[in-house]
Amino acid sequence: MTRKATALVLAGGLGTRLRPLTETTPKCLVPIAGTPLLEYWMQELARSGIDQALVNTHHLPEPVRAYLRDVSQRLPISAREFYEPKLLGSAGTIAANPHLVEAVEAGLIIYADNLSTVRLDALLDFHHSHDAPMTMVLFHTGRPKACGIATLDQDGRIVEFVEKPENPTSNLANAGIYVVSPSAYREIAELGAFDLGFDVLPRFVGRMKGYGPEGLHLDIGTLDALSRAEGLAQQEFGAFPFPGPGVT
Repeated sequence: MTRKATALVLAGGLGTRLRPLTETTPKCLVPIAGTPLLEYWMQELARSGIDQALVNTHHLPEPVRAYLRDVSQRLPISAREFYEPKLLGSAGTIAANPHLVEAVEAGLIIYADNLSTVRLDALLDFHHSHDAPMTMVLFHTGRPKACGIATLDQDGRIVEFVEKPENPTSNLANAGIYVVSPSAYREIAELGAFDLGFDVLPRFVGRMKGYGPEGLHLDIGTLDALSRAEGLAQQEFGAFPFPGPGVT
């Protein structure tokens, strides 16, 4: 059963490694197989029954603004903008929106510059099956020094987390997708920190469970990654796009 949740979608990045594409197109709207990256997330949120999302913006906000108006009309989701004249950082956006997950059972935090086949309803079900206040989606990476790396105990609890470690102890990488309880979200907001990876997640070691579904997970941070995603998107998203309310 899908639990009631709201989503914070972090989409304000500059996308410097994707230039020249991001000189005219915000990173979250860079097309993959003809579809804007942010659309994949909005489709999955809608498919999972999540009807509220807050999307932060900064670089080239107008196209994102127009997209959010459009998607809110096409899909059963209300997508609102939180504009940041100066980037607040992933944790800073949470601190600026401390009441986002009030009146819901959980909050999703999603980095929009990833392409993933993770099923958010299954992720929420997993989160509600344990007692930890946070669930982090993990994937196996071939470049552990470039990622946030988690170590799990035999029960799947994250017992170590290091952002971009010099000497990685595993290849389980942070996918930039989290579920948090309302109390955990408030705790993060009260820290007033800047970055989730460096400033927040180490504080939750021992209080996070790892979730590692099979499937595709790509950080669309470089032109090479974008090229790889182009070759995989149509294969992995065969049922895409979301058909809309009342259509099966």
